Amino acid sequence: MVGIGYRKDFAADFAESNTLHPAFIEVAPENWIGVGGYWKKQFQKALEKYPLFTHGLSLSIGSPDPLDFVFLKQVKKFLQQTNAVLYSEHLSYAKCDNAHLYDLLPIPFTEAAVHHVAENIKQVQDFLERKIAIEIVSYYTPVAPELTEIDFINAILEEANCDLLLDVNNVYVNSFNHQYDAKTFIAQLPMQRVKYIHMAGHEKVADDLIIDTHGEAIIDPVYDLFAFTIQQLQRDVPVLLERDFNIPELHELQYELNKLNQIKQQALQPAIYATL
Repeated sequence: MVGIGYRKDFAADFAESNTLHPAFIEVAPENWIGVGGYWKKQFQKALEKYPLFTHGLSLSIGSPDPLDFVFLKQVKKFLQQTNAVLYSEHLSYAKCDNAHLYDLLPIPFTEAAVHHVAENIKQVQDFLERKIAIEIVSYYTPVAPELTEIDFINAILEEANCDLLLDVNNVYVNSFNHQYDAKTFIAQLPMQRVKYIHMAGHEKVADDLIIDTHGEAIIDPVYDLFAFTIQQLQRDVPVLLERDFNIPELHELQYELNKLNQIKQQALQPAIYATL
């Protein structure tokens, strides 16, 4: 199944058109908690047709600040009211000293950070009474690293006993910017923890720098890395097409959905035949 990020930019067309056919939709809970009126009605129309996956922006799981349980209570209620299939968040932080930074900042690759983040994740999972999926984020400089990126991520997943949201484009961006092999990196991840995949576009701004934008079409090397990822998984998992701005016509989004479905089915063929 391949879904789409639900955006107000195309909500009205999406509700009335038969052009776009995702298997599910995704929203950030904080963008819809407490929303009423016209937009609540549009969102309800979408929920009547599609399962909901959620991807948060404000949990700030790596922040030195304590977790915001007032906010988490709102998230829990939203997940229950919408029958959300999955709640995911970023392996990053966005606030410090109660100042919201409006950006997703990298967490230092240290043993202390592993234990701090893992403890936060465990508290969130206990409070929400469900496992959450943590996303590998793009970053542009490591912060005082004691561990490699892969060892840092795997240590958190193991200690927190949480799921993994594998953003294939983020891995591609990081591998390009930090000069490592993306396929080797993905092959070292615990595939059994991957419950969700994100696919998106990016912008190359210099010969040695890619910025993760979610505002462009997916490029062929990222599609290739996606096929490799599915082959490593050897099972079907939900995949999301992310497009946050510079949104094209609905038929262009449907083309990308179709291509992701096609690549996924082709990559799964050996696994399918092995079960026959």
